Amino acid sequence: MDAPTPFDAAVARVLEGLESGDVISYGDVAAEAGYPGAARAVGTFLKRHEGYPWWRVVNAAGRLVPGHEIEQAERLRVEGVVVADGRVRATPEG
Repeated sequence: MDAPTPFDAAVARVLEGLESGDVISYGDVAAEAGYPGAARAVGTFLKRHEGYPWWRVVNAAGRLVPGHEIEQAERLRVEGVVVADGRVRATPEG
């Protein structure tokens, strides 16, 4: 396998720092990794690399991953995240 690119390494660090119950947008992952505007590239990274908590990443509107909504919603609910109508919902506390 090829050595990770600087982008891949930075995105991996952000994703590895997520904890149970954390939810972040693709754009925020990109920005925290030092690559603002690279939201689509984060999605591509998640498609190509296993072992990262993909279910904790949603689009900017809180929408779940198309085609994986049921599994993603189940995983998030187990972690205490409120999901309704295919989106992550804010809790009353935050």
